[in-house]
Amino acid sequence: MKPTVFVVDDDDAMRDALTQLLESAGLNVESHADGPAFLAAYDPDRTGCLLLDMAMPGMTGQQVQEALNARGLVVPIVFLTGHGDISMAVHAVQSGAVDFLEKPIQGSILIERVQRALQLDREWRLERGSLRAIQQRFALLSPREREVMAQVVSGLTCKEIAKKLDLSPRTVEVHRAHVMHKMGVSTLAGLVRLVAEQTADTALPALAIALQAKRQAQPEPDGM
Repeated sequence: MKPTVFVVDDDDAMRDALTQLLESAGLNVESHADGPAFLAAYDPDRTGCLLLDMAMPGMTGQQVQEALNARGLVVPIVFLTGHGDISMAVHAVQSGAVDFLEKPIQGSILIERVQRALQLDREWRLERGSLRAIQQRFALLSPREREVMAQVVSGLTCKEIAKKLDLSPRTVEVHRAHVMHKMGVSTLAGLVRLVAEQTADTALPALAIALQAKRQAQPEPDGM
């Protein structure tokens, strides 16, 4: 599906001008006159970015951004404003905006920034897809396998894990093999890398704690 640039601006003339400019660059555009209309119509499954006016009556651009964040919706936002300041720009970026532009803006620059935002959307969606795949694999693990996995990525040997969990080394080896298979990796380094990329996600709390204690895997000794 072709990505969409969602334009939200209460100024009819500005909204039409932005739409025409973006469409002239071959981009698909959907425009809204205010924040509530956009939020009511927005489908997060649609790829794209948001070109958002900061100063609008009723619901400001910042409030639209806050509403999206409150819903857990991630969309690259390019803010446009006719009277911005540094503190406003800093707050917008800290809240997740990818750009902050002042009106009037040169057409070529605006198109460039919008295209960059669209590229970010593609990258973010790929990352979220990867995260979902890892979460699905993690869900396949039994509670004991998750426990063993947390100890493995923290750098413990099978013997050390067995002693800590009051299991036989052979049982730990079996659980470890199941973990490797279910997580779709063939090496300890691959398992650690996969987990390390996702430690910010709350679906993997035990692993995050383990990696905080020891961020790099120790060399795997003979007999693992």
